[in-house]
Amino acid sequence: MAQSLEQPELFAGLYDRHAPDIHRYAARRLGEGAADDITAETFLIAFRTRARYDTAHRLARPWLYGIAANLIGKHRRTEVRALRALARTGHDPVAASWSERSDERIAVQAPLAGALAGLSPGDRHVLLLVAWADLGYQEVAEALQIPLGTVRSRLNRARRKVREALRIDPSFTPDELELTPSWTK
Repeated sequence: MAQSLEQPELFAGLYDRHAPDIHRYAARRLGEGAADDITAETFLIAFRTRARYDTAHRLARPWLYGIAANLIGKHRRTEVRALRALARTGHDPVAASWSERSDERIAVQAPLAGALAGLSPGDRHVLLLVAWADLGYQEVAEALQIPLGTVRSRLNRARRKVREALRIDPSFTPDELELTPSWTK
């Protein structure tokens, strides 16, 4: 990151490494159209603020997801509307473009979307950064600039609320919850 201050073209490598993942995460949260804008804006902000990047952090990935999460937060109403529509109709515009969808997966989407829509924005950010962006707890803490303990408590609360909304018995073993996303366990 520090080298890109002297040689801005080096920032392109950061974009090449992380843009597809940021886009995929934003698309799952807001849909394809908004994902293009979120991805572009994430990297524009990152480029403009790279001089303030804390080089004590070895990886830029959490920082980029933090920028994206903040931008997604600004689009929160759009996300909640999409999740509520999915909960009502079962139609997911992001997944609709996938050629192969199993009946079991379709049946789980609407209730899951409703459960996600019912979470607070902070809990939803933490849960989806862990589940969809595959960030670790420390990376989520860095991305959202919150203490590690807050990540743990938000994730615990979000998982509990999703389990309750989906009526998943917490005493079930992972094998019994074959169709249930792993982050609800």
